[in-house]
Amino acid sequence: MKLNIISIFCVSAVLFSCTTTSSTTHHTSQNNSVSSNISDEQLMDKIQKDALKYFWDYAEPNSMLGRERYHEDNIYPDNDKHVITTGGSGFGLATILVGVERGYVSRKEAVKRLTVMMDFLAKADRHKGAWPHWINGETGKTVPFGKKDNGGDLVETAFLTTGIIQVREYFKNGNAEEKALAKKCDELWKGIQWNWYTKAGEKVLYWHWSPEYQWEMNFPLQGYNECLITYILAASSPTYSIDAETYEKGWTRNGAYLSDKEKYGLPMYVKHNGAEEYGGPLFWAHYSYIGLDPTNLSDKLIKNYFDLNKNQVLIDYKYCLENPKGWKGYGENYWGLTASYSRSKDGNVGYDAHFPQNDHGVITPTAALSSFPYTPKQSMDLLRFIYTQKPQFIGSAGPYDATSIHYNDWTTPRYLAIDQGTIAPMIENYRTGFLWKLFMNAPEIKQGLKKLNFKSEKYNIK
Repeated sequence: MKLNIISIFCVSAVLFSCTTTSSTTHHTSQNNSVSSNISDEQLMDKIQKDALKYFWDYAEPNSMLGRERYHEDNIYPDNDKHVITTGGSGFGLATILVGVERGYVSRKEAVKRLTVMMDFLAKADRHKGAWPHWINGETGKTVPFGKKDNGGDLVETAFLTTGIIQVREYFKNGNAEEKALAKKCDELWKGIQWNWYTKAGEKVLYWHWSPEYQWEMNFPLQGYNECLITYILAASSPTYSIDAETYEKGWTRNGAYLSDKEKYGLPMYVKHNGAEEYGGPLFWAHYSYIGLDPTNLSDKLIKNYFDLNKNQVLIDYKYCLENPKGWKGYGENYWGLTASYSRSKDGNVGYDAHFPQNDHGVITPTAALSSFPYTPKQSMDLLRFIYTQKPQFIGSAGPYDATSIHYNDWTTPRYLAIDQGTIAPMIENYRTGFLWKLFMNAPEIKQGLKKLNFKSEKYNIK
């Protein structure tokens, strides 16, 4: 299947973290169905435990970080079983913290494992402090994501750093081993040269820098997509900070990213890059918000980030209900379009960024499941439907990455860290706000948000 999303809109390298394959898969139930009498709370426990397995049971064994992908069929066409992903590993750190907080894994074992991870990251290749998108989990060396993408990836680094800060905050007042872990996290965070990625002082952050190809990737971070957290962290850095002007001119394009458009009667608020009619893939409402709490969060241009995200998710949901292409299965219990494994009409398996304007009949469970804070009822409807009526969509680490009722209950027995890693954290943020509180109460984050003129009464940011 040809990856054509880049011709639709300028989209992050995150979307292209999988190569295409020619195999199709169709698996039968692995006795993963649950009783229809299961309570909502039990269902959320169940899926959080299942998603945790990706990062606990199936982690890369040397670094203990999250593999880029885990295939139950053990077929890796690109021989990349050992490749870890920085952004997905950041989501994995958050997932492990959820596991500790809920008692799914022991605090002592988590500290031991997290220490191995931080020691690995300290020795792994870094490029002006930023990690590459992919790292060899056995050696710590950069694995090129593309020919010229063989250096620092600031956005993936931001997703990883969110998890590192959350780990630091969670353990910083603990016993000696926990304080030592927190110190390692603090040192990693302070070593990232965010301001280097302004390309010698331009008022915008750039995604990539390579020692070999320098700035040839030439991808400025401009809103709106999944990259907001990169600016928040860059402004919050106590060592290599950017100023508010870089955020305003770079991310908001001096306010030019605002939108007055609506869909299904719901305001868009911002122009989604290349997807202004319906909004982009739903991971845009997830990745930056593993730590950044959008609840009543505002800045000079956006009155409430929660409304921005909620509307994006609801527009996606309403599109699936409308189902203009007539895909079988779409409805109240089966919805959600985002980047994931995919399939073409002829059955070839590849990767695509699904959203209403690029809809191929593939529903990605993480889209709805990671939207729990915004659409709890609709997300629960999908969760209950899959676990009680579509056990063939469930594998050893929760729902498979991509599914299609239209294509005779097609799925592929494969997982991706960036998709599986947002499920437990976002469900936990819905349940308790646990990860939001860790991140938003970090002293540097509060200062960074104030610098960028963000306000949040919830966290006393004025």
